[in-house]
Amino acid sequence: MSAPAPRFGYGTNGFANHRLADALRVIADLGYQGVALTLDHDHLDPYAPDLAARVGETADLLRDLGLAVVIETGARYLLDPRRKHAPTLLHDDRALRIDFLRRAVAVGADLGAEAVSFWAGVRPPGVPPELAWQRLVNGCAEAGEAAAAAGIPLGFEPEPGMLVEDIAGWRRLRDALGAPGWFGMTLDIGHCRCLEPLDVADCVTEVAEHLVNVQIDDMRRGVHEHLEFGTGEIDFPPVLRALADGGYRGLVAVELPRHSHAAPTIAADSLTFLRSAWTTATDPNAPSFLGSGRRGAGEHRESAAGAAAIAGSAVTAGAGTHGAAGAGTDGAAGAGTDGADVDGARDRRTA
Repeated sequence: MSAPAPRFGYGTNGFANHRLADALRVIADLGYQGVALTLDHDHLDPYAPDLAARVGETADLLRDLGLAVVIETGARYLLDPRRKHAPTLLHDDRALRIDFLRRAVAVGADLGAEAVSFWAGVRPPGVPPELAWQRLVNGCAEAGEAAAAAGIPLGFEPEPGMLVEDIAGWRRLRDALGAPGWFGMTLDIGHCRCLEPLDVADCVTEVAEHLVNVQIDDMRRGVHEHLEFGTGEIDFPPVLRALADGGYRGLVAVELPRHSHAAPTIAADSLTFLRSAWTTATDPNAPSFLGSGRRGAGEHRESAAGAAAIAGSAVTAGAGTHGAAGAGTDGAAGAGTDGADVDGARDRRTA
């Protein structure tokens, strides 16, 4: 029996100029099956006094539109109007982040979310690696208590430039937490191309059993920039095949947070591309249009040693979690899931 087609979704952080209800309607009308909902100041602000009413209305709309949902927590300035993504679980004032994650879990429970996604953050200047790591472990455990009580898995996302930036770092964190059932993985497909030593499809295969959320976008080696499909270096049919063969049945949501200026058009083009890629994945002889991003097998594969060398310099010097005590970046400025400014030379943004 052939594997079912992926359930494609779209991230609301790519519809930042739309009212949430309007964004959801556009996403559904285009044919997406789900949405990755980033809680933000104008998209179900978890600190709004009328939150309960808004959540109820959104739950009804999601049901009426037939959209599944995962909750994303990567809003830039929701918790601090001056510091992007701050505070994180690594900061002195991390209690605000923990409270936010608990609120995200509560919202997710009321919406029937499949997962709540979060990340570590960049190690702040002045916070030693050992202390940052312990704060991360403790913060994850506190958020995990809320998730376990609500019956919602947490998807921890390795993020280039953050304290945990790769699959190896995710595994280390999972071990430190005691491998609890609520601790899953959010995998951004583009990040695999950016810095993982394995081929992208092989990355998927390696972690498929742990996936609770998948973000998808194009990317180039060593550059943390979320690109439209066909403009990067990823061969998507093998990636979609690996997700299906690995048994992943959750949402595969487009992650283009810097493209809100043309959201409806880009969302439409993205779904056309992904459907074509899936057709090719299931029938290599089928005609498809994959744009310049289609690559021959192995065209972009480096040797393990060469890939590791690239990964080591993909973001900023000292980034990563392979070193002792979770060494991370302390000089990066606000790395994050929106394609943050990790290194101006390698992390380019326009819109």
